[in-house]
Amino acid sequence: ELQKEKIRDVVLTHAHLDHIAGLPLFIDDLFATLETPIRIHALPEVIKSLEDFVFNWTIYPRFTELKNKFGEVMNYFPFVIEQKFTAAHLQFIPIQVNHKVPTVGFVFSDSKSKVAISSDTAEMDTFWEVLNCESGLDALLIECAFPNELNDLAHASHHLTPNKLKKEIAKFKHLNCPIYVFNLKPAYLTQITAELRNLNIKTLEIIEVGRIYYF
Repeated sequence: ELQKEKIRDVVLTHAHLDHIAGLPLFIDDLFATLETPIRIHALPEVIKSLEDFVFNWTIYPRFTELKNKFGEVMNYFPFVIEQKFTAAHLQFIPIQVNHKVPTVGFVFSDSKSKVAISSDTAEMDTFWEVLNCESGLDALLIECAFPNELNDLAHASHHLTPNKLKKEIAKFKHLNCPIYVFNLKPAYLTQITAELRNLNIKTLEIIEVGRIYYF
C-alpha cells in the first residue's frame, strides 16, 4: 500500500487487458489524495485505446477530465519509438516488438544498471538490433508464453515458445548477459519450464513470482 501511494509514473508496453486492467482501480484508489497527477507514458495508439475503450465514461470515468482538490489527477505522455524519455528516475528507450497490437519493449536504466525487457512478442529483429548496439546491459527479460506443442496458437497470438525463444536468443550478442524468462502461461507452467531447461542455455533463468531481483 505504501509503495502504491508513491507511484506517479506508469509506463505501458501495450493496451491488452492483462497489462492495463489494474490501472483504472489504481488511479481510483488514489484519486482524492493525489497532490500531483499520475503520469501515463505510452504509445499514442495505446493512449487512444485507453480513451476509446476504458476511460470513456462507459467503462470507467475519463480521469483526464476530472480534478480533485489539488488539481489534475492523470496526464498522458506519449512517447516515440526509439526516442529516449524519462519516467521517475529512469531513462527509457522504447523499441518496437512483434505483437498483435502496437507494442514496445524497453531498454531502461538508472545511473547504475541497464535492463532490457521484451514485453509480449513473437519473432523480431529490430529489438535485437537495438540491444546489440547497447553497452553494459545487466539483464534481459523476455517472454515465453506457450509450450512447443502450441506453436500454432503462439503464432496466431504473436507469442514465443521455447523453440522460438532459442532462435531469438541466437540473435542476442551479449553472450554473458543474464536472461530471465517471464509470462509463462500458468496452465502450461510445468511443461514450458521443462522445455526451457532442455534448451541448456547457461545464462537463462525463469523468473520466480514473488522473488525480488536486483540488477
